[in-house]
Amino acid sequence: MKTIAEINQKIKNGKAVVVTAEEIIGIVDDKGYEEAAELVDVVTTGTFGPMCSSGVFINFGHSDPPIKMKTVSLNDVPAYAGLAAVDAYIGATEVSTTKGMEYGGGHVIQELVAGKDVKLRAFADGTDCYPRKSIETTINKYNVNQIYMYNPRNAYQNYPAATNSTKKTIYTYMGTLLPEFGNITYSTSGELSPLLNDPYYRTIGLGTRIFLGGGQGYVTWQGTQHNPGQARGENGVPLSLAGTIAVSGDLRDMSEDFIRAAVYEKYGVSLFVGIGIPIPIIDVEMLKYTAVRNSEIKTSLADKSGNEKLPETYTYEQLQSGSVEFRGEKVKTAPLSSISKAREIAGILKEWIEKGDFLLTEAVAPLPLENKVNKLEIREIKL
Repeated sequence: MKTIAEINQKIKNGKAVVVTAEEIIGIVDDKGYEEAAELVDVVTTGTFGPMCSSGVFINFGHSDPPIKMKTVSLNDVPAYAGLAAVDAYIGATEVSTTKGMEYGGGHVIQELVAGKDVKLRAFADGTDCYPRKSIETTINKYNVNQIYMYNPRNAYQNYPAATNSTKKTIYTYMGTLLPEFGNITYSTSGELSPLLNDPYYRTIGLGTRIFLGGGQGYVTWQGTQHNPGQARGENGVPLSLAGTIAVSGDLRDMSEDFIRAAVYEKYGVSLFVGIGIPIPIIDVEMLKYTAVRNSEIKTSLADKSGNEKLPETYTYEQLQSGSVEFRGEKVKTAPLSSISKAREIAGILKEWIEKGDFLLTEAVAPLPLENKVNKLEIREIKL
């Protein structure tokens, strides 16, 4: 057994042994679980993929005379202003009122991360204490009071692969899906993916310090649609969806390398977010979870047209090979998430810890292992 405090002391002393979720597999092959657990202190993970449920809170600062903003747009992308006078939240998937689905909140967020100027336009009703009724100016991440990312749902534990059973091409958040099961897309980084390395959330919880968008951030709550009670394989890995995390971090510390806007044809805008989570090796059981391999991680297959419920499952080793066999046919596969970026994130996080620039945190509360996700039903309103 090791404690996080003991591991942090080793980090401070420059003696912690830190490896990535890919590297730990070779160490286990060479030394076995027991010896590897004694040797290794931290395993780093990474993922970089589309995370639609993301956005940024901004406090613009007060003008003279002051304004209580009622409607706000940034580069003609609407932001939510139903907060205090000069607070707003811009969501990644909101689209421009002038450019449509070719430009949206994800692009504004990327430009803010890059330090670029963004056009702010706001309107108000005017009050005794906030008499101004409109303002137009530019803002950037350096001249606003606060600007921090808050993402309600990131880092899905094991997202299903996607295909299309219909006779026409469909355009989805899982990319363009060809007719009659013509292709399969997937969006999880397999053995590098954070929540697949801690399937029961033994070390990841509220207050866990993470790599977020090139800077440091924190897990702030369970993510929306967190639903850990999914069917699991023998190794504890869920076969579909399961856990999610809400995360937050200072946008000023982030990098365009790990926050990127995306446009999905005939679907809309999203945001690619880079997340890395360190897993402290507190015991042999934790080491075993981090040594999970792509060949051992299965995910389900979903028909995004909604026509068929598909029984097929595939390992990430199969999906990452570029094609799989589906009903006797060879079908091409393609990732929406970037394995090379996930690998880079795990490597950077490893370097930070080795240098003593990143200490681990103990969760102040665990992520729930049970949670019911309800379907929205149409109900009569009784007056």
